[in-house]
Amino acid sequence: MRQRHIFGQVFALETVIASVVFLAVLAVFGYAVLRRRAGRPVDPSQRAERPRLETYYVAVLGAFAVFLVAWTAWQNHREHQSAERPAVRVDVTGFQWCWTFRYPQAAERRSVSGTCRGDDLPTLVVPTGRPVRLNLTARDVIHSLWVPDLRYKMDAFPDHTNTFTLTMNREGRWMGKCAEFCGHRHYAMHFWLKAVSPGEYDTWLHGGGQGAAA
Repeated sequence: MRQRHIFGQVFALETVIASVVFLAVLAVFGYAVLRRRAGRPVDPSQRAERPRLETYYVAVLGAFAVFLVAWTAWQNHREHQSAERPAVRVDVTGFQWCWTFRYPQAAERRSVSGTCRGDDLPTLVVPTGRPVRLNLTARDVIHSLWVPDLRYKMDAFPDHTNTFTLTMNREGRWMGKCAEFCGHRHYAMHFWLKAVSPGEYDTWLHGGGQGAAA
């Protein structure tokens, strides 16, 4: 999945940079401590400023910050590129404490929901190989659509719609959750994301079959 791949790249690079900075600071700190303990007492420096050293320090920090902001923005743009062809539309509504998935492109405006109690979990059915545009909102309080295995999460706000497009490259089923504390049953606000073949999706969407969502 595109989102999972891009997230992996960003996480790996930022982890490497954070590790290098941490080790560099740790090495300088260790050197200063060992040198101070091994040597004779050192008189305090009479210099109040070191402008050249401070300039280098600020320049390095600024370069790291600019790079990380630019890199993250570029990857975010890659992740949310517009689809080259018309997308399958699904309207997602979070509520206390479950989800509703509506398919306005279906002949009878197909809708899937549940109670999120026990095995009564709604299933978000999408086709493989096609861009799927999710229009995400909330009925009451802030929720957050999260599919951990796909490394993707987006908040759902009342009276506001967040939109993102994803494309599933293989069939499968993944557990989704709410990642924003929204009340005492937040822990049980789960759903299934199921990717099926385009043919099976069309049959389910327009024929009213239950197979894809089972």
